[in-house]
Amino acid sequence: MIVKMKFINISGPKADLDRVVSSYLSKYEIQLEHAITELRTTENLLPFVDLNPYKDPLAKLNKFLEYLTNSTVHPDTTLETDEIIDLIRDCNQTHLNLSEKLDLLKKSKDNLQDHLKIISPFHSLDFDLNQVQKYSYIKARFGRIPIDFYKKLEKYLYDTLGVIFIEGGRDSNYVYGSYFVANTDAFQSDGALKALHFENIALPDETYGTPLEASHKLEEDIAKLENQILEIESEISEIFLSRADKIIGSKQKLEELSQNFEVRKLGARIQHEEEEFYILCGWIAEKEADNFIAETKNDEDIMVVIEENRAEHFGKPPTKLKNPRLFKPFELFIQMYGLPDHNEMDPTIFVALTYILIFGFMFGDVGQGLCLVLIGSLIYFAKKAPLAGIIALAGVFSTFFGFMFGSIFGFEEIIEAHWIRPIAHMTTLPFIGKLNTVFIVSVAFGMTIILLSMLFHILNAIRARDIGSTWFDANGVAGLVFYGSAVAAILLFMTGRRLPGSILLATMFGMPLLIIALKEPITKRLEKSSKKSEGGKGLFVIQTFFELFEILLSYFSNTLSFVRIGAFAVSHAAMMQVVLMLAGAESDNINWITVILGNIFVCALEGLVVGIQVLRLEYYEMFSRFYGGSGRAFKPYKTKKMKSKEKHNPKEA
Repeated sequence: MIVKMKFINISGPKADLDRVVSSYLSKYEIQLEHAITELRTTENLLPFVDLNPYKDPLAKLNKFLEYLTNSTVHPDTTLETDEIIDLIRDCNQTHLNLSEKLDLLKKSKDNLQDHLKIISPFHSLDFDLNQVQKYSYIKARFGRIPIDFYKKLEKYLYDTLGVIFIEGGRDSNYVYGSYFVANTDAFQSDGALKALHFENIALPDETYGTPLEASHKLEEDIAKLENQILEIESEISEIFLSRADKIIGSKQKLEELSQNFEVRKLGARIQHEEEEFYILCGWIAEKEADNFIAETKNDEDIMVVIEENRAEHFGKPPTKLKNPRLFKPFELFIQMYGLPDHNEMDPTIFVALTYILIFGFMFGDVGQGLCLVLIGSLIYFAKKAPLAGIIALAGVFSTFFGFMFGSIFGFEEIIEAHWIRPIAHMTTLPFIGKLNTVFIVSVAFGMTIILLSMLFHILNAIRARDIGSTWFDANGVAGLVFYGSAVAAILLFMTGRRLPGSILLATMFGMPLLIIALKEPITKRLEKSSKKSEGGKGLFVIQTFFELFEILLSYFSNTLSFVRIGAFAVSHAAMMQVVLMLAGAESDNINWITVILGNIFVCALEGLVVGIQVLRLEYYEMFSRFYGGSGRAFKPYKTKKMKSKEKHNPKEA
């Protein structure tokens, strides 16, 4: 069913807005609307321009929570807003000071690691790096040269260059080392080595000892810095861990305050004399509206007014569905198609009953039905997935029709059929002959559903006060009389009463169709509308002819569409016969693995296909006759109440 809605206006002093939101709006489901847009008849409305003062503190608290990912504490929500701000300021200042020290240490560590990376390739050089760079008559150069060019360097090194090259190490691409040359030959040798793609590498300043000794010294310094970094990080973590309960509790409280403050985006303010007031408006369930008014009756700082006939002046209320728990999962199908308008009927229960009934008939098997019940129930109670609940309920009716058809995991000899065997039972009809009984039942069921859908259409049209749709539509009274007469005539013919059937068909065939054809002019006459039809009488006649042809075709095709119910009931039994045949069920040596795998395959594949086909019948053969689905969802504004828990994981916060 659809919950009846009331439109309310809430107003009071601007300074009292946060209290009202926290004290009242957090208790009730109210869909707030934009006050300036909705209250167009109210003059001098202004938007709120205040910036949310809680966003920056919340951002800092979220940053603090990064240090509390492994802690579980009980949130402390006793701090007042000023105390929370002081807590954030104190933590932030301490954090900034320690972070500055931490950044300097990390920068120093990075520099030392860069130095280590430079010196590492020269480990095999066995001389003091600092001393060789202070020679008076000899220049020392450090660097690397590609391996291919190093071979050329070796060939001409001593004969032409007057250079001594000492290899320090190599990798797959380069040879690292140092060359020594006299001061007088340095310019010429540097040019020659550069031509051979020798790249100079500047050693870090104040590098003492051999490269290996210098590397060990750097590693020791890096290790000391890492220890200092760990100490600072531990100190930072300890600062937040010692206040974890207050930080987490403050975050919860600020989130609530921030969300309360965001109400201003939907509200409006108005100046009256020297005082400023807020105005909020929105939709609330009729029952909750009475409770809301009763609770605020003695509060002098808040005024609540219920607008009567709100929908007639400003638009339609949102749709909130309320159904018994058993049928609530089927609201998923309603939401997929579109929520009902406020003046439409809620088809949830109708969809639930027809869906599980049709599914069970098309998929009748005791064993597979029980599997659907078990799997669907487990998933639904574990994950609260609506589709799983639908599967479980559909499985109940699959089990029921399994007993009616005498089928359990495809075996039809274990239990007796309490009704018929879908694949074998035949019925003889006049003019037609023998026909599978399930097809006859499917068509009869489809006719009943179509007639019921027409009744729903009439009810919806009456609610919408649409005269044309109520009386003269193809799904209105005229259509109901025509299709109902056709069904009654067919029933009379099939039961051997040809004369009454012929009389009924002759008398009721033409008049309802004529009324349907003249729906537009009759409606205009009743509504006293002066609007003329476009295109003139000739176009009207042609258009009406084709519309009637389409209506007759839709009656016929929609009715035959329900044959698929019987077709799937037969195909399910046939598929299981194939599975048992492959498993050798006719012999004494049954392959149970084939039986199990075959049941899993049929249950999964045909269950999916049947589920989709039933949904297609719901949408195209039933909904298309009576349901619009043009409603908008009810989206209440409800603040997140602070919940006290014994333990709290800030990672989830």
